[in-house]
Parts: sequence; structure tokens; C-alpha cells
Amino acid sequence: MNTKHNPREEYGKQLLSMCHQNKSIVVLDADLCKSTMTCKVEDELPAQYFEMGIGEQNMMSVAAGLSLTGKIPFVNSFAIFLTSRAFDQVRQAICNAALNVKIIGSSAGLSDFGDGSSHQTVEDMAIMRALPNMTVIAPCDGIETRKATHAIADYKGPVYMRTSRNDMPDLTTEDSSFEIGEVYPLKKGTDITVFACGIMVKMAMDASEKLAEEGISVAVVNVPTIKPLKRDKIIALSRETNAVVTAEEHNIFGGLGSAIAEALREEKIPIGFVGINDTFGVSCNEAEPLLVYYGLTVDAVISKIRTVLKLK
Repeated sequence: MNTKHNPREEYGKQLLSMCHQNKSIVVLDADLCKSTMTCKVEDELPAQYFEMGIGEQNMMSVAAGLSLTGKIPFVNSFAIFLTSRAFDQVRQAICNAALNVKIIGSSAGLSDFGDGSSHQTVEDMAIMRALPNMTVIAPCDGIETRKATHAIADYKGPVYMRTSRNDMPDLTTEDSSFEIGEVYPLKKGTDITVFACGIMVKMAMDASEKLAEEGISVAVVNVPTIKPLKRDKIIALSRETNAVVTAEEHNIFGGLGSAIAEALREEKIPIGFVGINDTFGVSCNEAEPLLVYYGLTVDAVISKIRTVLKLK
């Protein structure tokens, strides 16, 4: 059965549950609580909720201060505003001191399809991955988003997690494990390995099934933690096929593809990248046409696989 969950809904429900269980968790939002789903906390536990208005820089500084009192701040807004507008505060106040602040970038990638480049986020993982002490998470579905939310609350140190605003097909189950830094093979293959994150994991799985009909065996690996990356495991999985493709809803520079390429820097393994080709987003009435326009499709993954296989 093909089921779907909405990542931001799952995040909001998990966050509320954790706030009930742990009064040290506090939630900060920048006037977008109905989009980020922190409104659930505001409604039920107002003493653990701080509405900061449209002041992301100040919100980050307040979160840093709260963490120094023993609180576990979850800071929320659209991904683009948290990673670009408040970058200086994230760098100076949070990462420099390795403070225990959780930054949740909602409506990441192209998922805010109607608002165009000002609200879409094609560079957030690159920005956050470059910061010392920062952990970067990109779940592949709503279930994994919920589990990642719980995991980052227990983790000590700054974390950035991006979430989509749109429903995502379930690729993991309630029994699936989630551990920060771990990678998860979803499908075995012998010809080529696709490392993917976020919505592109489903695209990779569908591409693998289509190519299997032609006798091409494609391994698919879900990489929900972009940083830190388990280099030894990435190398071992890549050596099983000696050909690699990466797929992400992010600029091809600085995100998952760059992280995998860095991990394989001493390996003689051909690699290809599926992602947004160094450009900003545009407005659209629906999400699907944007994915087609930017080449974030099953066919795009298949095409890149064919290209890389010729290099083996």
C-alpha cells in the first residue's frame, strides 16, 4: 500500500509530544507557526513557546541564550530565512560555541512552489554543512522526519534539519531505525549505487525499478545525515558497484553530491550528480512541474545512471 505523510505535520506532532515529556524543550518561531506546525505547541503549551515575530537574527541570539540556561531550543521558520538571513547569528552565537540549538528549516528545497526564489531554498545544506560543529539532516519521508526530530533532541550540539511542506511517500516504516550519521541501503544492486536524500530517494527507488526491467541493477541508499557523513560506509557501498550517482533537491554544489564526492576523493569511481543546476527557483502553481523543470525526476535519475555507467 502506498501511504504518505506530511513531514511538517509529523514534525509538529513529534515536537508537541516531546515538549509534553521534557519541559526543557522550548520552541521559537518567526511568525510562521501555522506553516512550520509549531502552532501545536503554542496552542497547548504556551509557556514553552516564544513568538519572535519576523526577526530571525534576534530569534537565533535568543535561542543561544536559552541554551546557556539549560533549555533545548527548537528554532523554526522557512529554511531560506534561517540559513541566509540569520547566518551571522548561527555562525557566531551558536556554532562557534557549539551550543545545543536545533534549527528546523521548513518549506525547504522547491516545496514552497508558489512563492518563488525568495522563499525556496536551494543552498541551505551547503551553507549549514560549511559551519564547524553543525550537523545537517535531510529526512526522506514523514516517518523519518518524526524519528529525526526525536534524535536531534537527544543529540548534544547544533543541528540543522530541513523539512518539506508537501506530502511525501513513505519509504521507511515505524520499525525502521534512525541514527544521526548513519546511511541506509534501501535496495541492493550490482551495477551502480544511487545515494539520495529527501524527495529524491523515492525518485531513485522508482528509477531502480524501471531499470531493473532492462537488466540494470541499481542499488539505492538513503542518506538522511548530510553531515557528519560515514565516509567508510560510503566508500564500502560505492566499491560494491564501482559507479555512483547522487540525487538531491538542492544545488549540485555544496550539498549531498559534494559530500559524497569528498568522501570518494581518493577512489577511482565515476560519479554523476542529479540536483538543481546552480540556479534559483521560480514560482509555480504546483510542485510537480517545478521538479520536472529543474530535472528532479525519475527520468533524470535514469539518464544520469546511463551516463555514468558508460564511464565504468
